[in-house]
Amino acid sequence: MASPLDAVTAPAAAASRAARAGSSSPDLPAQARLFLALWPAPDETAELVRHLAQWRWPAGASLVRHERLHLTLHFIGALERRRLAEVSAGLRVPSEDFALPLSLATIWPRGIAVLQTTSLPEPLMRLHGRLAEALRVLGLPVEARDFRPHVTLARRASGAVAPLAAPPLYWQVGGYVLVESLRGAGGGYVIRERYS
Repeated sequence: MASPLDAVTAPAAAASRAARAGSSSPDLPAQARLFLALWPAPDETAELVRHLAQWRWPAGASLVRHERLHLTLHFIGALERRRLAEVSAGLRVPSEDFALPLSLATIWPRGIAVLQTTSLPEPLMRLHGRLAEALRVLGLPVEARDFRPHVTLARRASGAVAPLAAPPLYWQVGGYVLVESLRGAGGGYVIRERYS
């Protein structure tokens, strides 16, 4: 049986093969739109899906597709595809295993529903800092705003009601991923590199 993680690459399997073939492929744009993230294991995705089902969503709310649920560490943005191998290698930094509690369900400005952590594990903050330094060494931008670890659940969700007394979710973090966000028909996310 297919897992939720399988769906991450399914919409863009041909593009993924083309990327491995090289940056000159006509199937892919010259630039890749990238971000670094914590990616839930299949059982953690299933817990998030159960959590989503406990909310009361207003008409017009746009829920994040299950296979796209993640926690962004750093948004990189557009990168020349020819640099993908170099950047992928340069973003390998030391990381530690840790438990990440996600216990606060809330609505942020502009109607963004999130599940966030109320405590910042030290290994998470060290990983975030090491990746920021790696991005700088590679000549890539680092966002200046404060890091607020969260999983986006829905957009256009003003008026949504979060479940009362929902138990916290715990992710067992053992690594991070480099992800490309594909645009156009099919779209989707493709995990370009896994780091553990």
